[in-house]
Amino acid sequence: MIAVTGATGQLGRLVIDSLLRLQPGVSIIAAARDPAKAADLKARGVEVRQADYDKPETLAAAFKGVDKLLLISANEVGRRLPQHATAIEAATKAGVKFIAYTSILNGERSSLRLAEEHVATERLLAQSGIPYALLRNGWYTENETASLVGVLAHGAFIGASGEGRYSWASREDYAEAAARVMLAEDQAGRIYELAGDAGMTMGELAAETSKLAGKPIVYANLPESDYAGALRGFGLPAPVADIFADGRAKAAGGALFNDSHTLSKLIGRPTTPVSETLAAALKAAATHP
Repeated sequence: MIAVTGATGQLGRLVIDSLLRLQPGVSIIAAARDPAKAADLKARGVEVRQADYDKPETLAAAFKGVDKLLLISANEVGRRLPQHATAIEAATKAGVKFIAYTSILNGERSSLRLAEEHVATERLLAQSGIPYALLRNGWYTENETASLVGVLAHGAFIGASGEGRYSWASREDYAEAAARVMLAEDQAGRIYELAGDAGMTMGELAAETSKLAGKPIVYANLPESDYAGALRGFGLPAPVADIFADGRAKAAGGALFNDSHTLSKLIGRPTTPVSETLAAALKAAATHP
């Protein structure tokens, strides 16, 4: 029995899609904070259980009978560690035999402040006694395409990465990697540094967007403090804005670049080209009101 936390999130749904495609009929538990949002998964034969990181009693019930758990990192930056600790404790008590955790590229070697909660979670897993694997995900292409409506309106991406290269891959690529690890045997102790095949700068991303959109799009590089201020202006809490700005600035030095091709080897195909994800996102943005 495989359980996937955050099952109704963007990554969780794609992982379940991949699991069902790669091994039809596999027993899956969709662990979701709000089971009502997983009705479509239930209709596909997936068992749905409530699992709220902030309600330990739901985790104990959700993990009952689970052999393998995919612990997808929580999305509340600054609150992840206690939430993950609660989940790992519940998994231990439930007798879960294996955990795969979606961490961050380079793990303990990362200079990103965003990595701190991930590294601390990796340590908790090591101390738990449960066999585990680490899926150290790099940057998602969708982290950039999420802002396309604004980019198209203003004709610019903004950031603080200078000429730093990103090894972008699609969320679907990372989801398939997670599914393959969950379906494979002998994964305990494995550490996967996962990233896209081709590195690009933000300037190159802007140029590719410009070509596909048929309009001028530039990249405006800002000092880290100015970029943090812009993020606060977009509504992010100051501590979160500072952490994200730090990540962008550290990317200037290569913190989000990796050319090991581990991801493409794991999924058995090249990672999705950035241009392909961009084209799909531009098509969706064109229908935005």
